Amino acid sequence: MNKLPVLNINQFKIEKGKEDLYASILSEHLLVHDSAINKPHKHDFYLTVLFTEGAGVHEIDFKTYPVNEGALFLIKPGQTHYWKFTEKAEGYIFFHSKSFYDFHFPNKQIDNYPFFYSRFNASALYLNKINVASFVTLFIKISEENTGNKLFSIQKMSLLIDSLYIDASRLFIAVTDVKIEINKKRVTHFNELERLIDANYLVEKRPDFYAKQINVSIKHLNKIVNATVGKSTSELVQERIILEAKRLLVYGKLTSQEIAFSLGYDDPSYFSRIFKKKCGVSPSEFAKQYE
Repeated sequence: MNKLPVLNINQFKIEKGKEDLYASILSEHLLVHDSAINKPHKHDFYLTVLFTEGAGVHEIDFKTYPVNEGALFLIKPGQTHYWKFTEKAEGYIFFHSKSFYDFHFPNKQIDNYPFFYSRFNASALYLNKINVASFVTLFIKISEENTGNKLFSIQKMSLLIDSLYIDASRLFIAVTDVKIEINKKRVTHFNELERLIDANYLVEKRPDFYAKQINVSIKHLNKIVNATVGKSTSELVQERIILEAKRLLVYGKLTSQEIAFSLGYDDPSYFSRIFKKKCGVSPSEFAKQYE
């Protein structure tokens, strides 16, 4: 089985004294790190990139987004992505570890921002020219602080990054139907549910297992999930399974039968029916689309 590479922030050139944080001009980043990032991969960090020039596509967890001027992408750890350019790309990029954010903002949760809240939320925003100019200013300041030697530069960068996340959240909510969840307990339960699903979906597919782990009733858990992403707990589990099946079909080059067994299904034909119902095509047909 071919495993997707998981890139660690330490694989990139980090400025001295600024561990867990990276910022660069996009064209320079693509030139230096082309061999590491030109194929589908994952990260163990949060990544934000703004395109000011270029054309092509950016695929994130099998969702395809166009690349053009004003395209802003915000990717959380564990998501699979890659891009293909038809025109030279320019812009800005930064990424950081979760520990970096948690250290500077101990009373906040980065996953409460709508683009990081759930894998079901979109990972892209398309900015108009006025907003592009505003975000470019923030990216430039982050880059300057990163390469400079000024006093309190790391603190300044953390504030600039958080300010960018706040501005992006306002735009995100304005152009999508996603709402900011203000109930802290509900937020905690949903985040815990996604973590539990990621850790257990291969062996536990029953919603009641997750409800017991979180110590709530299945009815209450379904209310939380529905209020957050408009789905049920069982749909959340099933969509995580389907996402992994897609990754194995395309990047692992496994057969449908092998994937069914690896995902905990004793009956491959039953798995194929579930996949086709969810995706509209059979597993083999889906794999052929990526050949």
